[in-house]
Amino acid sequence: MTDFQLVLRGYVKFVSTDVILKIAVNVPLSREFDYRPPANGPLPIAGCRVRIPFGRSQRIGMVLAHASESVLPAEKLRAVTTVLDEAPLLSAADLWLIRFTSDYYHHPIGEVVAAALPALLRQGKSLQPTVVSVAVSAAGAAADVAAVAKRAPRQAELLEILLDAGSNGLDTGQLTAILPTWRRAAVGLLEKGLIAKRNMRAAHFDESLSAGAQHGPTPNKEQQEALSCLRRSDNFGAYLLDGVTGSGKTEVYLQRMRDIIDQGRQVLVLVPEIGLTPQLIRRFRERLGIEPALLHSGLTDSARLAAWRAARSASASLIVGTRSAIFTPLKNAGLIIVDEEHDHSFKQQEGLRYSARDLAIARAKHLDIPVILGTATPTLEMLQHCRSGAYEHIVLSSRAGGAKPPTIRLVDTVRSPVTDGISEPLAEAIGTHLRANGQVLLFLNRRGFAPTLICASCGHIAGCERCNSRLTVHARSKQLRCHHCGACHPLVEHCSECGQAVTPLGEGTERLEDSLRLRFPHHSVQRIDSDSTQRKGAMDEALRSATAGDADILVGTQMLSKGHHFPKLTLVGIINADQGLFGSDFRSSERLAQSVVQVAGRAGRESRAGEVLIQTAFPDNTFWATLIHGGYRQVSADALAERELTRWPPFTRLALLRSAAHKQADAHHFLDVARRYIESQSAAALRILGPVDAPMARKAGRYRAQLLLQSSDRATLHNTLRYLRPALEVDPAARKVRWSIDVDPIELF
Repeated sequence: MTDFQLVLRGYVKFVSTDVILKIAVNVPLSREFDYRPPANGPLPIAGCRVRIPFGRSQRIGMVLAHASESVLPAEKLRAVTTVLDEAPLLSAADLWLIRFTSDYYHHPIGEVVAAALPALLRQGKSLQPTVVSVAVSAAGAAADVAAVAKRAPRQAELLEILLDAGSNGLDTGQLTAILPTWRRAAVGLLEKGLIAKRNMRAAHFDESLSAGAQHGPTPNKEQQEALSCLRRSDNFGAYLLDGVTGSGKTEVYLQRMRDIIDQGRQVLVLVPEIGLTPQLIRRFRERLGIEPALLHSGLTDSARLAAWRAARSASASLIVGTRSAIFTPLKNAGLIIVDEEHDHSFKQQEGLRYSARDLAIARAKHLDIPVILGTATPTLEMLQHCRSGAYEHIVLSSRAGGAKPPTIRLVDTVRSPVTDGISEPLAEAIGTHLRANGQVLLFLNRRGFAPTLICASCGHIAGCERCNSRLTVHARSKQLRCHHCGACHPLVEHCSECGQAVTPLGEGTERLEDSLRLRFPHHSVQRIDSDSTQRKGAMDEALRSATAGDADILVGTQMLSKGHHFPKLTLVGIINADQGLFGSDFRSSERLAQSVVQVAGRAGRESRAGEVLIQTAFPDNTFWATLIHGGYRQVSADALAERELTRWPPFTRLALLRSAAHKQADAHHFLDVARRYIESQSAAALRILGPVDAPMARKAGRYRAQLLLQSSDRATLHNTLRYLRPALEVDPAARKVRWSIDVDPIELF
């Protein structure tokens, strides 16, 4: 056996001079970099991190492969400085997923590697890092906190937190998450000897729970049929679990998860947002009797690494995370579940623009394990895959437990005008349901008090100086905010143009909340949106309160439409349903139907009947008749037929090239250059649209433009992009813009 073969089999072997390391570096260049092995020590194999000289600095890189030759002459190859891992962090299957992601989304592989690793590993820290822990000393345990509070309230607050944490204390990341200003308060406590710092090994993940698994309900006939289909094979298959809201999709998940975990294999569950699924996580714990390893952006770096490490070593049987969790290493993968597959948050909209749902399918196929895609409102892409026979379509058509679907009726806001967002028919229905001890949910996907501040005298509208957008009125904080760039200004009472009084126009969730408190003063109103749930733990607290029925009326944005179960909820009111009725995007009708069906599905999930009122100024629009009488199934069937006729996805493939620059001409010039590159190489099967201004042409101080590529042949599109990206990276026009390639975009306008 040769030295090189020994190395590939994982044996530690001192290097020979003819091996070249192919290394991914976190830079925006579509290439790997060639390095010589270190002068001394073991040869790093694929999946190991290394520290390398890069330009005038040192960088962390990931070894992807070994080679015997390089495009660079031997004298120009630099050597690796340090090998950081004795054994590979990533397996061959993990590296395959990274390469696939880079190739399919035409994104620099070094940036894909960075997206796949926890922050501490990107920084070169150990897989088992030492962390700084802060804990109370013996003197601190005996201290009079009340006395400390009189002199230094912030020190007392920190001391109380550490006393509650016990003898092990908290690491610095945990403290920062709980009390961002803790370091300043810690100085005084350290000087007084009331707290102490010490180095300790990072915490290990423990999936065991004190309580055992609970038995679930007996599956109904449709659930049993679904499980029979899913249990036919443990090998690859893509299954679309298409169940109406309340049909018991989670019960099907749980029983199939139990099958896989009992085999000693791992389950990865992807959810749109961890903060919106506390009920789901709680149910996993109770039914499976294990603690899930959670992976999401709200964790501290050390906690995220602990969960990642547990998944990699298989000490965690169940991993639940948001879209980035798709890259988590799994030592013994058995099943991937994508809950709410239709949700747009599975598609990354900045940087590496990947779809976690689509990568889940690709990864499952590579690992030869099943993938379940669950939703009440399947995307047209998934439905077309089922029609073609590529995926299995499993339908749950009835609500579990005998619950009936809600009745839906329209409120014509031309005949019944709204006051602060509420028409009289809706107000009467709210009163009726409240008197019957029901709970009410009002859905308005627009936060703030009002979307516009207008002068009644001259018509001037308060706009953002950095974006082509209006400023939103936030009455509680007395601010005008831009929801696109984050700009914030004091709320004014007089027009900046003519000096006359200004008026908030339109409704947001704040205004709706105020209106409801005035109309129903003896009932509790709770608003749930991204403004009201900014404080840590506020979302969990709000959802617990809503689930318990403590709030009589819930007001919220799409946060309230995502899979929640409110037992007392009997009425849903959709305030401004016309927002998506005349959208310019070809997906507008699909998205509107998904939004309406999802939020309507919160009503009447228990024994009491549910009712849904939709306020619209266009009750005669054919969309409403199709949705009410044919349901989402008919809307999606009609939309698929229209897409096939007009040759939009899923019947063609798209890629969107975006550019943004401080000068509008630079943004367009870059895309003109790109178009010339494409025209010189592409086949007739590729359609090029643009360049044109983006619908919001200016955002955060930059002018934006876009170029759309469309083809009925996937290979043609990807061959063009494979040539295009490296060419644009070195073109002088790219120096003046920020640009990106978005394959399979979900936002065109």
